[in-house]
Amino acid sequence: MSEYQYFFKNKTKSNFDKATHYVEGLALSDLKNIERISETLNAEYHQMQHFITESNWDARAVIDQIAKQVDQSLPKQKLKGLLIDESGWVKKGDKSVGVGHQYCGNVGKTANSQVAVFGCLCSDKYAALVDTRLYLPKSWCDSPARCETAGVPEQDRAFKTKPELATDIVKHQLEMGIEFDYVGGDGLYGNDLAFTRSIEDMGLVYMLDIHSDQKIHIEKPELYIPERKSNRGPAPKKAKASTPSINANEYIKTLTNKDWKKLDIRDSAKGKLKGLFHFKTVYIWDKTSDAVEKRLLVISKRKTKQGEEIKYSFTNAELAQYTHQALAYMQAQRFFIEHNFKEQKQIVGMDQFQTRKWLSWYHQVALNMLVGSFMLKEKLLNQDEVPLLSARDIMDFMVYKFYREMTDELMLEKLQQRHKKRQRDIDYCYSRQ
Repeated sequence: MSEYQYFFKNKTKSNFDKATHYVEGLALSDLKNIERISETLNAEYHQMQHFITESNWDARAVIDQIAKQVDQSLPKQKLKGLLIDESGWVKKGDKSVGVGHQYCGNVGKTANSQVAVFGCLCSDKYAALVDTRLYLPKSWCDSPARCETAGVPEQDRAFKTKPELATDIVKHQLEMGIEFDYVGGDGLYGNDLAFTRSIEDMGLVYMLDIHSDQKIHIEKPELYIPERKSNRGPAPKKAKASTPSINANEYIKTLTNKDWKKLDIRDSAKGKLKGLFHFKTVYIWDKTSDAVEKRLLVISKRKTKQGEEIKYSFTNAELAQYTHQALAYMQAQRFFIEHNFKEQKQIVGMDQFQTRKWLSWYHQVALNMLVGSFMLKEKLLNQDEVPLLSARDIMDFMVYKFYREMTDELMLEKLQQRHKKRQRDIDYCYSRQ
């Protein structure tokens, strides 16, 4: 926390003590909301409430500093990705800023919820959240009174889609000088042509998942207006393609065994992550602008406990520029932003906010991300001696350091037993391959 002390000061006072208390409470409290944190630390509730909901410390400045520190901390040996994804929180009522009946990934269905778009820097197995934008449904943007009550700044009241918020995240990271080799994301972003064009216009490489029914052209089509066949009716105006299209999930059925390449992607807790990969230059037709654009289609097949997972992705990378191994690695890395969401929610309580306003949402998420960046640093600092160190281990150790409810020997023994079990599971998975 001492590295962030400056961000909690203004000309007349410092809120650093409350920031420290709040972060301490994220480790010690069973529920990670202001009321329970105040109870756990025996802190003044109203002071903590004011610190989160009204205090004028700059959450964006804190988040930007997190991004810079994560960028400096991540190892350089592997390709570094800026991964984009959204996450949601189920909410009751209609007062929490941005709440609405919308798809919530946390429960896998439409629900009354808040949703935000996040950016995550990732290299190899190390990752941390570095940026976020709260999504405001159109119903909120069309209600100035509702936005005013929730404290939404004027400049943030214009409706933006999630891909547009993702574009803002990528642009902002570039403007800060954050370094990354590619942008990753799921089908919401891969199927949005405006988003892919914006990434390409920034001079960046992307590896974005697409929906299985995405239409592709195996050969580059020429667009033409059909000739008029008779004098009856209006002349044709809609363009047609000179080559047929096919859905990606239909194209895969045309492939034979020799069309697939077996690749080792990376090490994982379940053994070596392997897969069959197919790479094919294809073309898509954007009918809104009558433009034909080239893509490299990346298809992977991996065995899972449930059967077989098939993933389809588009990239603007050239095969002459990247190896098959590198492309397979980029496609598989999206796992780590999902893993970060899991850590943030299950261990740091990112889904337990109970405040309603814009400023308090950003204050709380900034402090959660700060804890996430701390956990990343601890994993990196201890990677040689404690390679299996997890966010749960770190949080347990913090509780131990604050309360010392056991001896050093018992605490270390507890961690060692947990790591031995993890290592046995890993060894077992590798022995079966």
